[in-house]
Amino acid sequence: MANLWEDLETGPNPPEEIYAVVECLKGERNKYEYDKDIPGVVLDRVLHSNVHYPSDYGFIPQSYYDDEDPFDVLVLVEDKTFPGCVVEARPVALMKMDDDGEKDDKVIAVPSEDPRYDNVEDVDDLTEQQKDEISEFFETYKNLEAGKQTETLGWEDKESAKDAIEHAMDLYEENFA
Repeated sequence: MANLWEDLETGPNPPEEIYAVVECLKGERNKYEYDKDIPGVVLDRVLHSNVHYPSDYGFIPQSYYDDEDPFDVLVLVEDKTFPGCVVEARPVALMKMDDDGEKDDKVIAVPSEDPRYDNVEDVDDLTEQQKDEISEFFETYKNLEAGKQTETLGWEDKESAKDAIEHAMDLYEENFA
């Protein structure tokens, strides 16, 4: 069985087009995580707060970020997919975030093969409502977990997202190649 973090390429043309491995589903409270040792998607926990993922959420293969995890990606979808689904996506923004004192930024991407997102190219193409809902989720989803605090630190453009992806690819290469 292939390991989706180590064996799958970062994307067909990274950082312009990436693969997103879905862990958590739009509209759900289950926090799934890919366990590379199994390999497979396991239930990590159910979110303690009464909130749900604003869209499909997962990681970018062959990436490693400053929080010492694969780089996080939120893929804007109309209909949820399934844990372990690989989505070809285009990065459009970067949401800066602090998770309990650690840098934990999120790439925001859109599916390459969904015509509803053809006109979404950069952070300015996201509505204020979309950005507010995403920020609100990541600011509150750990509120009821003892001692956990998160803070969103603003939005950056597609170029910042691509730079962060390249950084995560470099860190993966340095640590695991």
